[in-house]
Order: sequence, then C-alpha cells, then structure tokens
Amino acid sequence: MPDKVVKVGLIGLGTVGGGVAQLLLEKQEVLSQRLGAPLLLAKAVDLDLARGRALGLPEGVCTADVNAVLDDPAIDIVVELIGGLEPARAFVLRALTAGKQVATANKALLAKHGVEIFAAAREHGVGVGFEASVAGGIPLIRSLRGGLAANRITRVLGILNGTCNYILSRMTSEGAEFGEVLRAAQDLGYAEADPTMDIAGHDTAHKLAIVAALVTGSQPELEAIPVEGITGVTPLDIRFAREFGYRIKLLAHLRNDNGAVEARVHPALVPQDHVLASVEGSFNAIHITGDWVDEVLLYGRGAGRRPTASAVVGDVVDLARDILAGCPGRVPGLGRAVADGGRLELAPINQAICQYYFRVMALDQPGVLAAVARALGEHNISIEAVTQKGRQSAGPVPVVMITHEARESDVAAALAKINALPVVAEPTVVIRRI
Repeated sequence: MPDKVVKVGLIGLGTVGGGVAQLLLEKQEVLSQRLGAPLLLAKAVDLDLARGRALGLPEGVCTADVNAVLDDPAIDIVVELIGGLEPARAFVLRALTAGKQVATANKALLAKHGVEIFAAAREHGVGVGFEASVAGGIPLIRSLRGGLAANRITRVLGILNGTCNYILSRMTSEGAEFGEVLRAAQDLGYAEADPTMDIAGHDTAHKLAIVAALVTGSQPELEAIPVEGITGVTPLDIRFAREFGYRIKLLAHLRNDNGAVEARVHPALVPQDHVLASVEGSFNAIHITGDWVDEVLLYGRGAGRRPTASAVVGDVVDLARDILAGCPGRVPGLGRAVADGGRLELAPINQAICQYYFRVMALDQPGVLAAVARALGEHNISIEAVTQKGRQSAGPVPVVMITHEARESDVAAALAKINALPVVAEPTVVIRRI
C-alpha cells in the first residue's frame, strides 16, 4: 500500500454520524484494501463525549473541539453530519477553504446553499460528496453524475420520503385515517416527534432541489418549488383512486423538456401498473427517463442509520481515491466541468399540463353533475371518467372524476366556479395524475 494514510475528521456523532464512525472502524481493513491505502478515522467531534465512549472510539479520537478537525492540516476529508444550516454551512466552507475534501448528508444545507458550497469547492480544487443527501443508501447521485452522464434527463419521478410512503401505504392497505397511521409511524421511529418537515413535503422538496441541480447544472431557489404535503389525503380518496386504477403517492416531479423545467412536490395518482405504485412501506424509489437510456428505476432504503452511513462512507472512499490519484475535485459538484452556479428558473406551476382527480362533495340533487361539467367545459376541461355515489346518509355525496389533460391555470379557474356553486358543500379535493 502507498505510504499515504488518508485521515478522516467526523463532525457529529448522532444517529448517522455514529453509524459512519462504527462503519469506518468495523470495515477499516476492507476499506483500506479497496482504497489501496490506510483509511483512518482520526478525529470525531461531538459536544456529548459520552457518544464517542459508547461507540468504543480509540483513545484521543473523540473531542468536543471542532477546530481539532477544521484546523488540522493532517485531516484530508471532513464529514459533516450535524445537519441544519448553521453552523454546518460555516464548517463546510472552512473545510473547503482549507483544501479539505467534504462529505455530507445535509440535504437542507445543499438545497439552500449548494451554489455557494460548490463554488467554494471549485475555487479551492476539492470535492464534495453528497450521495447520502438524497435517497439514503440508493446510489442516485452517482448515477446522475456518472452512469447517466451521456443522457439528457427528461423526467424524474421520485418517492423520496419514507415516512410519507409508509403512511400512505398503510392508509391504502388498511383504510386507516391519516392521524392514526402517523402516530403508529412515530411509535416505530419512522416519523419524528414533530413530523412537519416530512408530511408537509418540505423534506422531499429539499431533495428535489438537489436533483434538479444535478439534472440541469443550475440550482433552483428552494422557495420556488411548489409543495403540497399528504395531510389532506383521506381514506375516501385512496378508495376512489383504487376504483379508477391508481395508487396515491407523494412524488417529487421533475420535467426537463424543450428548455422549460418543471419541479414540484405533491400527492399524485400513480397507475397501478407503474413501477412506483408497488413501492411500499418506508422504501424510496426514483424513476428516471433519459434520452438514450430510456427508463431506469433505483430502489432501496431511503433513510435510516445504516443505509445513510453506507452512502456517506462510499463518498469518503471516492474522495480518498481522488486524493491518492492526485486529483481532488476530479468530479465537479454537479457533474459538469463548466462553472456551475446561478439559479434555475422554474416554469410556473400554473402552466403545467396534466390529468386531474376531482372529488366534489355536493348535495344529492338533480343537475349537480351537469353544473360541475358546465364549469369544467367553460375552461376547456373534459372528463375522462366519472362516478357519483348515491346518498349513504344525510348530507353531501361525492362526485368523483378524472379529467383529460388540462392546464393548471384553467383547473384553478374552474374549481373556483365549482366551489362557489350553492350545491357544493366543501372545497373540492384535487390530486394530479403523473
């Protein structure tokens, strides 16, 4: 083996950080063999030193002083796993400025400050590994930067949040209410005590911002991505979707076509024969379409200590190989030799064209369906399929329909008229179809 010892400094010994430390220690021999040089966890930083003792870290490795990693010229690779925006951003930029390679799983940081971080890496001739930031242990970023490099990626559909997929899967199989399944997911550790980031769709939006940057070479403003969560999905809509031949999934949707880029996050109707419809539980999956490769499906565990730690250590090995080959920064952050940077302008969602599911809760009176159809027709929206359930009890009944393709702006105008009808008892439920 070469004389060079590649030294790693780890910041954060939480769930994923502890997994990374454990993996680097347990697999040190095999990793060094695959690398062709010794790979050493030299320092691990955490304010709670008991975490390091619990992991059995060697004497002198664990410290509460982050400067022991950032200011040590012997540290080659810095692994940031504290999460959040600050001080993670400051630590990553300090490491890059010092000429150190960086690996991170911090999706929020890259979605918000990726332009700045990738520019700093380019300026100082070092690399950033971030495979674990999207879809955990699934090699999505390697695929987009490497294996699919010859393709213009035209579409990406992703189930990128295991918590939401678990909730929707159980609601579908058991007919359970959202709140009931959410509590079960929290008890099992699939959902946080405060699950807002997941169930409101923001976690998925962070990941989609990173995917959009990899596909196009420019990063969108996170706030420009339209986001809808799953809190409004009901067992009733799941049941009607099944009757029409669909499953409901929370999807990240990216379309890159004719110079216009759409990116959005929302619940979607997925045809039951589509590969994404069969993705159950906490698993993630990404369906990619390229102009030469056609369709590719990546599937696996999208989160969790072990899959995420596996992805982080994979980045560490890649970065170490670049160091040993004398070419740190060999792969630009977004996989493009041209200067990345700037911002990606997204097509407004009101220009999007797709099919729609509507559930109108209306009084059981003659002429209701005709009134709804008239409002749709006035805005160039035609109906592909419709079902109207008879009265089961006193009160409104559901009128459910699937439209042909329509423009989002026309749908919004039509629904404003429908919801204003005196026979409509509550706002119409709308779910887009992929």
